[in-house]
Amino acid sequence: MEGNALLRRVSTFAAAVAATVTLALTATACGESSTESSSSGDGGDKGVGIAFDVGGRDDASFNEAAARGADRAEEELGVEAKFMTARNEETEADREQRLTALAQQGYNPVIGVGFLYGPSIEKVAKEFPDTTFGVIDAAPEGDNIYGATFAEHEGSYLAGVAAALKSETGKVGFIGALDTALIQKFQAGFEQGAKDTDPDIEVVSEYLADNDSGFNDQAGAKDKAQGMLERDIDVIYTAAGLSGVGSIEEISEHGGAWAIGVDSDQYEQPGLEEYQDVILTSVMKGVDVAVFDLIKSVQDGEPLSGPKVYTLAEDGVSLSTSGGFIDDIMEQIDEARQKIADGEIEVRETP
Repeated sequence: MEGNALLRRVSTFAAAVAATVTLALTATACGESSTESSSSGDGGDKGVGIAFDVGGRDDASFNEAAARGADRAEEELGVEAKFMTARNEETEADREQRLTALAQQGYNPVIGVGFLYGPSIEKVAKEFPDTTFGVIDAAPEGDNIYGATFAEHEGSYLAGVAAALKSETGKVGFIGALDTALIQKFQAGFEQGAKDTDPDIEVVSEYLADNDSGFNDQAGAKDKAQGMLERDIDVIYTAAGLSGVGSIEEISEHGGAWAIGVDSDQYEQPGLEEYQDVILTSVMKGVDVAVFDLIKSVQDGEPLSGPKVYTLAEDGVSLSTSGGFIDDIMEQIDEARQKIADGEIEVRETP
């Protein structure tokens, strides 16, 4: 009997150690990191908690844009930021757990970066009514939720104009992370802009995956781009987060073709410096502006809530000019921008 009791005690201790190790590994896998600046949030709040989509802050695209908003808040408002990152093919429970952890630790606001956080934030926000939640690319309901969405189709229309004017083969391509309503907006705007500019142009659109791994698949995007280049497609617009790096890399290796970036000005991203000569332009979303707006509103004691659409007319989306590669076609791009802002051109949201 004593031997059995000792065995049970040893087993219990081992299980406890295993659980501790599992928790540590989970935290590491989630990509947790935080600044070391002191908290300056009102009412004892620790600052802003940001839950990234897959790829993390160094995706040179979507998450990076959100991180810039937090960096600005740290610099201008002295607000501490804590970052956590999703893994591929997560469950709803995984996202809820991440958001709950940030709220429990006293971060306010708590921001989910990516439409996949929409349902999770709607649920978790009810459990923390005194915390302000924000979500990028979704607008869930809740008195303490700020939903920032963007007119991606309008910015993508301008990219389509640029692609049609710069293509020498009359063939341009679009690569999306996964076939959802959000990514369809990028596709639809790009196709319409290209066709309105050159009715004879061929536009090929393809998707990487049927789940969120499409945002974190550089190899897959590289293969897609290679296939397009082999079909004489010479301008490729990729809306797929970190995956876009693979597409840009393949275009650079091929030569004689252009890449169009997304969400951030990818020409200016440190990790993409060696590919600058093929990055024609980027469709930029004001994700950084939305993140900063929400953080500041909480700091000011007047938290934003409800849905907000950042449009082309108010520079919520725009086309980058870094590198000077579209300087020669800016007259046509500016004309299209003004027509969209004035309502003369209505850009479709579905292909």
